[in-house]
Amino acid sequence: VGNSSELTCDHKSQNITVLTWKISPKAGGHCSLGYRADRNETNRTNCSDSMNWKFRPDWDPTLEIRQVKIAHEGNYTCEVAGPEGNFHREYHLTVLVPPRLTMYCDDQGNPVCKAAAGKPAAQISWVPERNSTPSEEDHGNGTVTVFSKFTAYNTKAPNSICIVSHPSGNWSKSIDC
Repeated sequence: VGNSSELTCDHKSQNITVLTWKISPKAGGHCSLGYRADRNETNRTNCSDSMNWKFRPDWDPTLEIRQVKIAHEGNYTCEVAGPEGNFHREYHLTVLVPPRLTMYCDDQGNPVCKAAAGKPAAQISWVPERNSTPSEEDHGNGTVTVFSKFTAYNTKAPNSICIVSHPSGNWSKSIDC
């Protein structure tokens, strides 16, 4: 989320006749970008301004998505027609959202770790290791907040460290309740 993404359209044809990007997001309507070489003409149908050719399509057919959002997730197909034949390349774009990590002490003095609004859901573990059952809150937009409570077996619990693992990175935070 927030970064730019580039999808290349490798093709075997030296002389492109027609080039089309067909975009089918999980949410929202389909869109397409097209290029017709004999007229040196481009067109776009229902695509947001954040999606466009990286350069000129007659030079480089790469699709650039600026400031990627969850709504950009979906299938992207590049189709090329030329004298050597028709070629296509398919992508499935998955958008990762890194969670925001916070820690606090509950009313009983137990540390609680919160990995907020990540996509996919983060994994939480503790040092020292404890059996804890995380709970999840689904936000309905593909993001999930995960909570985990560290329950000490005695009143002199050591400083506990929460470790959050996610495909976009790993983080840790400690607190002494």
